[in-house]
Amino acid sequence: MTVHKLKILPEFFVKKICLKKSFEIRKNDRDYKVGDTLVLQEFKNGTYTGREYWEDVVYITDYLQKDGVVVLGTRPNEREYPF
Repeated sequence: MTVHKLKILPEFFVKKICLKKSFEIRKNDRDYKVGDTLVLQEFKNGTYTGREYWEDVVYITDYLQKDGVVVLGTRPNEREYPF
């Protein structure tokens, strides 16, 4: 298992913490694997806000994506819940 720290814009961060978005579409430049943890760090106006959301990768597909891009199915990380 690897922990990946990633930037996320506020409009997507809100969808994550409200549990309305259970996936990430990302360039696969980190060799993501099922079981990895994502630490999504809110990034606004060129700076980090200090808010984070932790989630686990439970599914990966590149079906109908551009080369080098994957869809990561995710669920909240039970060890670090945002609220």
